[in-house]
Amino acid sequence: MGSVSSIAISGIAAAQLRLDAASHNIANWQTPNFRREEVTQRELPDGGVTASVEQSESTVPQLNTDVVEQMSAGYTFDANLRTLRTEQDMLKTKNFGRKS
Repeated sequence: MGSVSSIAISGIAAAQLRLDAASHNIANWQTPNFRREEVTQRELPDGGVTASVEQSESTVPQLNTDVVEQMSAGYTFDANLRTLRTEQDMLKTKNFGRKS
């Protein structure tokens, strides 16, 4: 199993890709030859995720989906950041009960 911090960091990176792809879709849906970007996430065997951006064949705007995706990515980013902060706080107090 990967460390808590590496799992959270992989989640943050995936959330950033999702936010970037949704932003791209919203910003560019009216441009010529528009192709949606979609993010594929896969879990890693030792914990965490890997994510990649791919161009979709679809040229149909899905603004509602993209706005919801931005919100979801923001919540995911926040949750993983809180995980990092909690790990940091726990490591500080583990050092003989003292905070560094």
